[in-house]
Amino acid sequence: MRFASTRAAWTDAVDARPAQLACLAFALGFACAVPAHAAKIYRWTDDAGVTQYGDQPPMAEAVPVTVIPVEFEPGAIAQLRVENQGSRYLAWADNRLPGPIEVQLHFQAQDNIAGRPALPTRTLLAPRSSVVVAQLAASDPTRSGRFELRMDSVPGDPTARPRDVEYRLPLEQYRIRIDQGYGGGFSHDDPANRYAIDFAADEGTAVLAAREGVVMQVESDFQRAGLDREAYGGRANFVRILHDDGSMALYAHLQPEGAYVRVGQRVRTGQQIGLSGNTGFTTGPHLHFAVQVNRGMRLESIPFRMNGPTGPLRIDDGR
Repeated sequence: MRFASTRAAWTDAVDARPAQLACLAFALGFACAVPAHAAKIYRWTDDAGVTQYGDQPPMAEAVPVTVIPVEFEPGAIAQLRVENQGSRYLAWADNRLPGPIEVQLHFQAQDNIAGRPALPTRTLLAPRSSVVVAQLAASDPTRSGRFELRMDSVPGDPTARPRDVEYRLPLEQYRIRIDQGYGGGFSHDDPANRYAIDFAADEGTAVLAAREGVVMQVESDFQRAGLDREAYGGRANFVRILHDDGSMALYAHLQPEGAYVRVGQRVRTGQQIGLSGNTGFTTGPHLHFAVQVNRGMRLESIPFRMNGPTGPLRIDDGR
């Protein structure tokens, strides 16, 4: 489970006269690793007999309401903005998260356009900040040109140096069973999940913060589960908590509406942050837990120590 990178895109054109730059189109997109949201649209008939739609139910309690679930992609970790300054464009990245992120800006296509610095280029953004990633201008101002941009983004600071700390058990239960440990062949076979553990847990089991930190991401509206890795490999309800040393804990497969915290909230060790569930790529109800760091536009899981009800857990069994 990556639940991490996002992608934004921009398409534009440059007229042969350098002072006249015309924006043709704009589009935002997201990488396939981002989980889908589910929203609700409410439909009802008002006193005049007119059918109404809205994202909130009507105030009148006696009005019959039909709830229509709608699936859509969630907001990006970062937004790409391109500002027209006459003879050049400024490519801005906006960090929407309460923690640092890294972005990389690419040309998807280019004709007579150069970037300063040259693309691709990477930039680190502080929490909830905006940065000019690159300036774009015509290489030959006597000719027209066009460009398409793509920006990838990953949570976390690539210079973070995690401390060796002891994590507490992230579940409110005494009997512990690990269904899949470090290097498990079912789904712990990539850098983002190699040092993850899957705790068997009934749906609705209280999920606790294994370490204090700031809630960086929350997804709680995904409804589906299955064994199709391509469809569900990066899709599940989850909470990501940023620790003070730059590492991030991932709590995944929460039940729908099963997140009890909000982005930007600081939580203490042992505080309930949600309810375990069975969403995403899974064989059954469990909690997927991993400690991750950004290692240069790529999330990697790292080993950690954890105490259970009867002492240290043995979690490096490779199951």
